[in-house]
Amino acid sequence: MTDLSEAAREKGIKYFLISFADLFGVMRAKLVPAAAIGPMAGDGAGFAGFAAWLRMTPADSDMFAIPDPASLIQLPWKPEVGWLAADLWMDGKEVAHAPRNVLKRVLAAGEAAGYRLKTGVECEYFLIQPDGSAIADARDTQSKPCYDQQALMRRYDLISEICDCMLELGWGPYQNDHEDANGQFEMNWDYADALVTADRQGFFKYMVKSLAEKHGLRATFMPKPFADLTGNGCHAHVSIWDSEGTQNLFHDDAGELGLSGLAYDFLGGMVTHAPAMCALLNPAVNSYKRLNAPPTQSGATWAPNAVSYGGNNRTHMIRIPDAGRFEVRLADGAANPYLLPAALLGAGLDGIAHKHPPGERLDINMYTDGHTVADLTKLPLNLLDALRLLDGSAVMRQSLGDEFVDGFVALKNDEWTAYMRHLSDWERQNSLDC
Repeated sequence: MTDLSEAAREKGIKYFLISFADLFGVMRAKLVPAAAIGPMAGDGAGFAGFAAWLRMTPADSDMFAIPDPASLIQLPWKPEVGWLAADLWMDGKEVAHAPRNVLKRVLAAGEAAGYRLKTGVECEYFLIQPDGSAIADARDTQSKPCYDQQALMRRYDLISEICDCMLELGWGPYQNDHEDANGQFEMNWDYADALVTADRQGFFKYMVKSLAEKHGLRATFMPKPFADLTGNGCHAHVSIWDSEGTQNLFHDDAGELGLSGLAYDFLGGMVTHAPAMCALLNPAVNSYKRLNAPPTQSGATWAPNAVSYGGNNRTHMIRIPDAGRFEVRLADGAANPYLLPAALLGAGLDGIAHKHPPGERLDINMYTDGHTVADLTKLPLNLLDALRLLDGSAVMRQSLGDEFVDGFVALKNDEWTAYMRHLSDWERQNSLDC
């Protein structure tokens, strides 16, 4: 285990950010001088849990964020600071509904059965004006801007700095591109064990936002910041390995599309529980402007509109791009980095345990022909419907824990209520003369 005091001396770290993600995925932290990190490495940094999006009250005891030394990331753009992912504890016990703790519990259940989850994520984001009013590049106006070389290179200084940081951190970044919406970008790096990827995803969002601010811009992972443009997805690539992490148990050259029977059982679990997972993978009111959306300026949303899977076909909720893995296209940029893999693994393990059939693979364009498929399960139309499905899911409750589900649903119901208090211009324009 890394000795954080020693690491500070060796790496020239003056301060540590002891960080955790709350239920809404907001990164919370305290800045701790290196001289004080010794006691906090064991006891944790103190927080008032009610001050974050956690299901607590002002009367609750202090909550302590105990840093995971293995997660240490020295900020490439500010190397005197070291970032640490932390696990939350209160009254000598783990906080059961804290997202990183939830993921670790689900991973442990998988490992007990001999399964090790590995994931990779594709985090899409927009570069926008600091006030959020428009995309940052006024010349980025093509109706099909995906892979636009000119627009990509106009942001070379920022994109290359982010990629250089990932190279320095050893993440194995391998491509950067302009995505399907004007002002939208994506950066890909190597897959890893699910907890490592989750920590990196949380840090990536922090890094992108910080470096965008450095360049006088603003980065947003909001699911649908502009009505006529493609939204921000967070596609997750998923595979199950043996307990040593050396053999991909999803890979079978003799299997259909290179997938094993175990992979199809796992897929069956994800298909079965997709509606209940939706609240976790699409956790914002705005998320449902991305799902089930009409065609965008580019001609397609690239987001799913039903529970389906196919081969190398991006119109489905789950794509099988290669042998030995799935790409789950349901999640968006608001998804909590820890709850995303926890939900997928919980559903997949149930699929393995109960041999859930995934149904027929559909080799069709879901955007044009999905309506021709009988009895196709549709995705929830709004956050409230999704929350009700999560709340009533026995499998999600068993895998993620009642305390987590109750806390998440309660806080998100409050968010929905706050949204419903808002009166929009559309309502005035269409209802004043009722």
